[in-house]
Amino acid sequence: MSTRAQQYDATVVAREQVTPHLVRLTLDVPGFVSTGIADEWVGLVVPGQFQSRYYTVRSIEGTQLVLDVVVHSTGLVTEWASGRSGDPVGQQVVLTEAKGSYLPPDDAGWLLLVGDLTALPAMTRIARENAVARPGRPVQVVAEVPDDSRIDDYFPADPTVSVTWLAPGPDGASRLAEVVETIAWPEGPGYFWMAGESAQMRAIRKHLMRVRRLPSTHYDVMGYWRSVAQRQPRAVDPGPIWRAGKAAGKSDEEIWADYDAAQAGYDQASGSAARGTRPSADGERGSHRTKRDAEQ
Repeated sequence: MSTRAQQYDATVVAREQVTPHLVRLTLDVPGFVSTGIADEWVGLVVPGQFQSRYYTVRSIEGTQLVLDVVVHSTGLVTEWASGRSGDPVGQQVVLTEAKGSYLPPDDAGWLLLVGDLTALPAMTRIARENAVARPGRPVQVVAEVPDDSRIDDYFPADPTVSVTWLAPGPDGASRLAEVVETIAWPEGPGYFWMAGESAQMRAIRKHLMRVRRLPSTHYDVMGYWRSVAQRQPRAVDPGPIWRAGKAAGKSDEEIWADYDAAQAGYDQASGSAARGTRPSADGERGSHRTKRDAEQ
């Protein structure tokens, strides 16, 4: 019996270059089941790849989902989403089932949302849905983005939502850990939500526990991506295997078998222990994750 998570076939129906670093994709996904959680994310598998990358569902209307994808000079999804390898509109992709973690407690009288460019979709959806779920509850947003990716109307035009835009540090390095340590926190119980580069999130998590002494029920801090220095190269690139398999008329399961064999050969050659050779199409997570809106 298959143990794979639910998957959905989707069609790209629109693409918009929102900023130099942000591409908006609209997908038609019949039968998609939302978690109803404001920061929910899905795994996206694009043509020519097995591995998924995780992206926040910025909005849902009927059968259509909107994903805002951060693009870089290179990357698993960047080449595809940027249109360098052809217009993605009309192409078929696969989404994994949605997951989410945003869960403010009932006594949270305010929301403090902090994140970089990868966190924008989740922060705006949280702010938008908060206005419906808890009208009048103030939302403070701190967004660290490059100057050319600042979008003044990205967040709801609501008097309860305040947005502070910050530029990254030298060479684009994140300063969010420093920002959180010096931020003016609202009075009373609330909920802190934050996402960005993994190393920054680890430092912030320590600050929340040791200095702010927040109970774990009152914050959610997630590493969405790793800096270049932290990245691990993929042992076996699935792209060429997928393309060769499709050209040979193989089924997906046959191509998976080819990938597994290639990965097993790599493991044996490198002397590493078997790690479960198939790349995860989706994954369970604890208090943090490395995923979606930025590519690993």
